[in-house]
Amino acid sequence: MRKDFTEQMSGAVTDRPALHDALEFARSGDTLIVWKLDRLARSMKQLIETVETLRVRGIGFRSLTEALDTTTAQGRLVFHMFGALAEFERSLIRERTQAGLVAARRAGRTGGRPPKLTDDDIEAAKAMLANPDIGVTQIAHCLGVSPATLYRYIPTARTAIFPTFENGGRTPGRVEWLEMPLKTGLKG
Repeated sequence: MRKDFTEQMSGAVTDRPALHDALEFARSGDTLIVWKLDRLARSMKQLIETVETLRVRGIGFRSLTEALDTTTAQGRLVFHMFGALAEFERSLIRERTQAGLVAARRAGRTGGRPPKLTDDDIEAAKAMLANPDIGVTQIAHCLGVSPATLYRYIPTARTAIFPTFENGGRTPGRVEWLEMPLKTGLKG
């Protein structure tokens, strides 16, 4: 029995209903035929995985444009050569990427996002945290970051340590440290 499925979407789109329906419809002993390889998958890795899934289910695969037929020994050989070349290409890309990252580190460059807070910002935040009347949310707002970002940079921002002096706070004889939770909301 022959059943045709026509896909209107690009091969680059991940959610392709007609392809999904065709893969669901296919049974052991069937052969899935596509016009071009790129109609089945958007990458070589995805193509290999899809064809392997079909093979495990006992379903053959043919591509008309590339004259590839995995129901024959020659077709399986060519397909596995495609797979080996794709794996080789991925390995080369990975090696080049790693070499580029190492060279960039040697040149003093690091990847990723730039930090939200500078060392001066962190010092200013710590100074503001010493004042129990200023909340974490207010400090974060002043620095242009969220409270969560401030907590990432200063994990102890949830509690601050304030000095208390032995003689009622007037003369700095013996210093004791008092740990107090900080306010985290805005003043009303």
